[in-house]
Amino acid sequence: MTEARDFMGYGKDAPSVAWPRDGQLAVSFVLNIEEGAEFTVTAGDPFNEDTHEVRNRIEGAPDLCMESHFEYGARAGYWRILRLFDEFRVPLTLNVCARALRTTPWIAHEARARGDELCCHGWRWQAHAGMPEQEERALIARCVDTFTEIAGYPPVGWHTKSSASVNTRRLLVEHGGFLYDSDAYNDDMPYYRRVGDKPHLVLPYGFDTNDMRFFVSHDFVRGHDFCDYTMDAARELISEGRHAPRMITIGLHTRIIGRPGRIAGLRSLLRALSSAPVWFAKREDIARHWLAHCPPA
Repeated sequence: MTEARDFMGYGKDAPSVAWPRDGQLAVSFVLNIEEGAEFTVTAGDPFNEDTHEVRNRIEGAPDLCMESHFEYGARAGYWRILRLFDEFRVPLTLNVCARALRTTPWIAHEARARGDELCCHGWRWQAHAGMPEQEERALIARCVDTFTEIAGYPPVGWHTKSSASVNTRRLLVEHGGFLYDSDAYNDDMPYYRRVGDKPHLVLPYGFDTNDMRFFVSHDFVRGHDFCDYTMDAARELISEGRHAPRMITIGLHTRIIGRPGRIAGLRSLLRALSSAPVWFAKREDIARHWLAHCPPA
C-alpha cells in the first residue's frame, strides 16, 4: 500500500520559520557520489549502465567506455568541485551510494575533514520501485553498516535513485536513526508525513536545478545554462522567502559538472549566491533546524 497522496501541502498556511543568518532561502548543494555503484558487467552485474556523455547500450560484454566515463568523476571531477567549495566555504551534502563509498573510501575521510554530510543514496545507483520488502530491508541495513564501517557513523538522511518503493519510507522509520529522506519532489520546503504512528520529515529534492540536465535531456549545454536557470529559481524563491520559508536543492554529479567545460557554471553560481541573502546548509542542518523550530504537531 502507498501513502495517501497529498495535493494540498501547506496551501496558504505556510509555517512561520526563519532560517539562520537572516537567510531568505536555504540552499542545499548535493554532490552525488555514484562512481563504482553503476551497473557494470565487470562487477558481476547482469547488464551495463547506458547513460554517460551519450546514451549507449553494450550487452554481453564489459562497457569499458562507460566505466571510464564514471571513473572520471572520482579521479578528476570530485577534486575540481571540492576545490571550488573550499574556495567559497560552502558546505556540502554528499549523496553517496554505499557501494561507491566502498570503492572510494577516501571520500568519507575528506567529508569528515571538511565537515560535510554523508547522506545515503542507496546501495547502488538503482531504483527501489518494485523491490521485494525483505530484500529492501536487508539492503538498508547493509548500507547503514557500510557507512558505519567506512565513515565511522551511520547516515541520518536517505535518497533513493529514481523512485523509492511503496515500502521505503516505512522501512527507514522502522530501521531508526534517519532524520529525513529526500524521496519527494513536490514542494519548496520541508514537511512531515505520518508513517505508521510516527511523524517523519521529508526534505524534497529537485531535478530541474540539477546538472543531470546536461545528460538526460540536453537542456543545459554550456555551464552558464546551468547557472542562469538555477539563479532564476533562486531569485524567485528568495522573493517568496520574505513571507514563507523556502529551500532549494542544487544537484551535482562529479562526472558531469566536474568537467572543465562546465565547472565555470558552478563557479558563477556560487559567486552569485554568495552575495545573496541565503543560508548555505547541509541537509542534516536543515532537518535539525526544521525539527527544532517547526516540530510535528
